[in-house]
Amino acid sequence: MPNLIVVNRDGSEATVEAKAGNSVMEAIRDNGYDELLALCGGCCSCATCHIYVDPAFAGQMPKMTEDENDLLDSSDHRNEQSRLSCQIRMSDALDGLRVTIAPED
Repeated sequence: MPNLIVVNRDGSEATVEAKAGNSVMEAIRDNGYDELLALCGGCCSCATCHIYVDPAFAGQMPKMTEDENDLLDSSDHRNEQSRLSCQIRMSDALDGLRVTIAPED
């Protein structure tokens, strides 16, 4: 199983195991992080699973869809590292991925 490094809003960092094929959102949610609301359950329709991806992994991320881009535009906290965690599938290639949970809008 690949590891995912999660930084929560207070700056605490922990490494969790993520099942390959599951989304980053599922890995965060399944490991007890309540800060990531993920209200739509991963349907790419709410932007409550907003994260920042470590720039070291930027080249390994799937291309952002137009829907994801539009949803992120609704956030006051969007930056160059912004992604929706429901749109990134974990894989062995992403072992060690470090993400930070974005501030709540």
